[in-house]
Amino acid sequence: MRSWPSAPGPRPSDPPPPRAASGVSPLRAAIVATALILLVTTLDACTTGAPSRRTFEFDGPTMGTRFSVKVVTGAGGLEDAGALDRAIREELDHLNGLMSTWDPDSELSRFNRFAGAEPFRVSRETFDVFRWSAEIEALTGGAFDVTIAPLIDAWGFGPGGHRDQFPTDEEIARLRGDTGTQFLELDDAALTVRKTRPGVRCEFSALAPGYAADRLARLLAARGVGDFLVDVGGELRASGRNDAGRPWQIAIERPQPIGRAIGRLVAISDRAIATSGDYRNYYEVKGERAVHILDPRTGRPIRHRLASVTVIDDLAVRADALSTALMVLGPEEGLRLAEDLDLAALFIVRGDDGFVEHTTRRFDALVGSPNAGP
Repeated sequence: MRSWPSAPGPRPSDPPPPRAASGVSPLRAAIVATALILLVTTLDACTTGAPSRRTFEFDGPTMGTRFSVKVVTGAGGLEDAGALDRAIREELDHLNGLMSTWDPDSELSRFNRFAGAEPFRVSRETFDVFRWSAEIEALTGGAFDVTIAPLIDAWGFGPGGHRDQFPTDEEIARLRGDTGTQFLELDDAALTVRKTRPGVRCEFSALAPGYAADRLARLLAARGVGDFLVDVGGELRASGRNDAGRPWQIAIERPQPIGRAIGRLVAISDRAIATSGDYRNYYEVKGERAVHILDPRTGRPIRHRLASVTVIDDLAVRADALSTALMVLGPEEGLRLAEDLDLAALFIVRGDDGFVEHTTRRFDALVGSPNAGP
């Protein structure tokens, strides 16, 4: 499970106007410390887009990372771009105010402090994320668990920052006593979540960015926008075509601790893509390395040769959570589960002589035919 990247940056009182891109924007990397970044580019830069299509980009800070929304319009441009810009930022601010563990006044922070035995009422959005977390936990046999917030803090990836020593075996065992989705009771009709252990605390960073990308996609569709690319902290949701009339081109990063390099290009339309990796957000204590992805089954950072996992799905929230869960499971168990669930997944594994790629049958089918259905 990943930790929330960092304290959310301030939102400018007057956000900059959207930028109109002539042809194609240059390669851009979303700034996020807790997940492998998906570099977004449009390969048609060499040929430029058709004159009748233009790209407008909205971007800024959110959820301790960055967001970008690229909207493709006709030659007439984007009608009331200012209103769309405000709607996008208000939606992201709303979700951050619900789900951030870095904001002590967020709905999730208040739930985490709540020690009562009675049900705690939450918003529909927060409840949706609880429901998604329970579904992914069941699919992955416990490799995904949002209740590990105390362990994330103990390992130095929470709001308190890195520690000068790792938690002891005794501390890990004690904290694990308050983790597990079996200690949460969800009531969809009442929109409540009840703790059966008062010490349970939750953390949504492994699926909230994907959920936010899906919400923005819904917002854009409701406003009649059909061609767009949404990126929230590296979790992407694509719809329609780019300004050259082609599928959006997504570059999956080749794992390396410093700098960025493209490992593989994927063309997608009307789908989401998310990647999780272990090689950027880590620190060392006395020569021992701890990465930010924890295995809920052990309460410890993962230790295996799997460097990153990319998942393509209809929904960004599912791709986001599943990429993290498959990272937890590792190269063999994760690949078996991905095949069993018929997921479109790419595994990049450290080998003796460099990185080795393993793909599922569904991934090969999708990247070979962007219009093929999952």
